[in-house]
Amino acid sequence: MQGTKIIRCASRCVRRELSLSPSGRRALATEAARPEAGRGARQSASFTLNLFRGHVETAQVFPFPEPLTEDQRQTLAELVPPVEKFFEEVNDPTKNDAESQIEAGTLSGLWELGAFGLQVPVELGGLGLNNTQYARLVEVVGAHDLGVGITLGAHQSIGFKGILLFGSEEQRARYLPRVTGGEYAAFCLTEPSSGSDAGSIKTRAVPTPDGQHYILNGSKIWISNGGIAEIMTVFAQTPVERDGKTIDKVTAFIVERGFGGVSSGPPESKMGIRCSNTTEVYYEDVRVPAANVLGGLGNGFKVAMNILNNGRFGMAAALAGTQRAALRQAAEHAATREQFGRRLCDFGGVQEKLARMALLQYVTESLAYMVSGNMDCGAQDYHLEAAISKVFASDSAWAVVDEAIQVLGGMGFMKSAGLERVLRDLRIFRIFEGTNDILRLFVALTGIQFAGSHLQELQRAFKNPTANLGLIFSEAGRRAGRAVGLAPAATLEPHVAPALAPAARELVRASAHVGAVVELALRKYGRRVVDEQLLLNRSAARSATRRAASRARRSTSDLPPPTPAPPTSYL
Repeated sequence: MQGTKIIRCASRCVRRELSLSPSGRRALATEAARPEAGRGARQSASFTLNLFRGHVETAQVFPFPEPLTEDQRQTLAELVPPVEKFFEEVNDPTKNDAESQIEAGTLSGLWELGAFGLQVPVELGGLGLNNTQYARLVEVVGAHDLGVGITLGAHQSIGFKGILLFGSEEQRARYLPRVTGGEYAAFCLTEPSSGSDAGSIKTRAVPTPDGQHYILNGSKIWISNGGIAEIMTVFAQTPVERDGKTIDKVTAFIVERGFGGVSSGPPESKMGIRCSNTTEVYYEDVRVPAANVLGGLGNGFKVAMNILNNGRFGMAAALAGTQRAALRQAAEHAATREQFGRRLCDFGGVQEKLARMALLQYVTESLAYMVSGNMDCGAQDYHLEAAISKVFASDSAWAVVDEAIQVLGGMGFMKSAGLERVLRDLRIFRIFEGTNDILRLFVALTGIQFAGSHLQELQRAFKNPTANLGLIFSEAGRRAGRAVGLAPAATLEPHVAPALAPAARELVRASAHVGAVVELALRKYGRRVVDEQLLLNRSAARSATRRAASRARRSTSDLPPPTPAPPTSYL
């Protein structure tokens, strides 16, 4: 009887909380959040998206994704040692940095290793690796030379990634063998007047009267591989017919330098990643075949965002390697350096620094392999997780390398230690491929949009309660429990080791709190929530701090005692 009263009370509470003013109702009904008429709110297996509803969705986090078959593990076991040996014995990061270019012998060696075509299918000249295998090799690169990593990443993580994701069979057959056989690729989006606002680009492509070509004019800035790329993914405004009107929409094109009219400026002098080639690229009356439209006319923004979303886990993997290398250097110094008659590693302050560095590296690596693993397992909703992995990795890598310099003291400040170069290289990672500031807003607004669509579904359910009793009673019970201080029904304890049970309970409680705060923000600000950046940044920060538990569970219960390498590291 008491339970029935609680449900009735909660039902009234739900009605009252969702009885918004007309302006509030309109505010919730933004175009982005409005489901199609007659359909329910969008469902998702994304852990992060559901946090904004106060729900704990475990499908993509428990158990920690394990996408590699035995054959794939064996392939990786054969690939990693020669790549590590190459970067230890052939590549010279100090010389690359000093000369602002990668040595010719290093580049030819990387082509011979197949490092420029890691994910291209074997039949088209690549190694055919999946995302997790790719992440492991990128981690090796990040541990040794981020400038070389940018050259490799600009080529395949974004340069020709659009051809892999959206290319027709003809486009893939024509271009993928070339980008694995010695021709560099580049991703050309940023312009002088459009950085984070990708939709405001001015580069323009106009169809010829016969419709067989587009005439491309404009320029791009800060293009990695811009001075050496033969094949480019270029984004330009194009006239598109929509509802009987001609409007401008962004379209992606595959552009070859050999088409004519393509030129590059001199290499930029940069703070870091100095050995990577970064230039301005100019397009003057370039005749691009209509067959080189990538992903469909007017779909360029979608193509660009999918390319960036698909590649962000690789940045996290690379920076996990950077942090591991810095941590190893700091730990070795602390173990051998003596002051006041004791080794540095015997002092509690140094121990705390090393422990925090190890924690940040562990979480970064966990995020990278969780995203890659879910992608390899077929997950579709991974974009927020990928964005969080990039933000967390770039922030953490800066902190870890800075602390490594602190542990080394004056020695760390000297160029000979190599850490000052790494710190300079790291600064760009919080800026490119989506600034961390913009990605935080992206995470928060996408999550709030998702939560808003479910609130709208609940509003509609009350207009026909008889047909929606399941939804109403489920939501009423959840809100009743929250109102009287009962623990949420969801539990993570079956998924975690006993030692982590208290943390699991806190995670569930905190997730419910996030959902309540998001709903309150929607009711208070409505559509104006997009301008509440302090609130959005805090919401993104909350979602980013609740993601490493599944890997920690595995490391405490499923694996042998830890070794010097993190226990869940591939190889």
